[in-house]
Amino acid sequence: MPYYSFDLVVGKEFKNQGGIILEDIEVASDRADQLACELSQVKPELQQKGCAVRVTDRDDNEVYRTPLDPVPAWQR
Repeated sequence: MPYYSFDLVVGKEFKNQGGIILEDIEVASDRADQLACELSQVKPELQQKGCAVRVTDRDDNEVYRTPLDPVPAWQR
């Protein structure tokens, strides 16, 4: 099973939020979405700053990114 790392993206800065072995990118993206939701509730000041959670693989390739302040469904 692959290892994924999670970072809080603030501007051009990446703040490590940990890593975990997961089944696949689908599960990793779900975890990233959960983390983004939790961070936006705990640190609401990050919502309007364009912050995101990114997922990287073992080779440090970005494989997924989700914003802390997602675009509402009605605006897509």
